[in-house]
Order: sequence, then C-alpha cells, then structure tokens
Amino acid sequence: MTNNQVMYLTEEGLNNLRIELDELLNIKRPENINAIKEARALGDLSENADYHAARDEQAVIEDKIRKLETIIENAVIITPEKSNEVKIGNSVKIKYVDEEELEEYKIVGSRETDPMNNKISNESPIAKAILGYKTGDIVTVESPNGKYNIQIIEIA
Repeated sequence: MTNNQVMYLTEEGLNNLRIELDELLNIKRPENINAIKEARALGDLSENADYHAARDEQAVIEDKIRKLETIIENAVIITPEKSNEVKIGNSVKIKYVDEEELEEYKIVGSRETDPMNNKISNESPIAKAILGYKTGDIVTVESPNGKYNIQIIEIA
C-alpha cells in the first residue's frame, strides 16, 4: 500500500484497527523490548536464539505498526446512505440472470472483506460491475471465471 492510497473502512473497521494499533504500541512493543533486554543480558548474542527470535518479532511488530498507521491515516469512512445507485457501504440484492439465483452483498473496503458474511470488497468483480448502477439495471460482471449478467434488485 502506498502512502496516499485510500482505504475504505466502516466506522467499526476503523475502530478495530485503532484497537489493534493501541495493543501493538502499548502492550506488544513494550513486551518485545523487555524480551530483547532479557535475551541480551544472557550474554553472547551470536548464539542467542532468544535474542534473534525477539529481534525478528520486533521487525514484525514495527512493520504492522507502520502499516496500520498508514491505513488509519488514509482511511475514508464508509457512511451507508440510502441512494438510488450502488455505492460503497450499500447492501445490494442481485439476481444472477441466467440462474434466477438471488444473493445479497454488502460492499465494503478491501480491508473488511468477509465472504462468509456476504461482505465483498469494492475491488471485487461484482462490486466493480455494479457501482454507480441503479435498481433494475442489468450489468455484465467480468470475472476470472468468465462473464455473466446480474440484475440489481434492491439497494439498501
């Protein structure tokens, strides 16, 4: 993720990231610093597995902190709004035209994608295809598995 890349998040998603960042800064990082100090006190660092493991963990923690800070800094809050066209944050009921199968998806930012709970990324093929369209519109989805048509049944 580049420093200026927008990250779409719900308010809940942003709060979860802030909690995760707080834990890293105020719990994990201090614990890791103590582990490094304790391992260093054991002597010869060249053969000290605890020291090297703690240093590796420190790199992971610092990387996570940087990534979370960047995401939070570039976050755009998704505010669901009643609209006659599909936007990020909407729940959308669609029908697969050739199958008459109905599905409902909530369009969220990529960080909050949860297919098991029908939350799809705004970057997914279905979301890309329907963003900006209205109830009743039939759109073609281009996916890695080929093209198919869906109709927008309801926007919430």
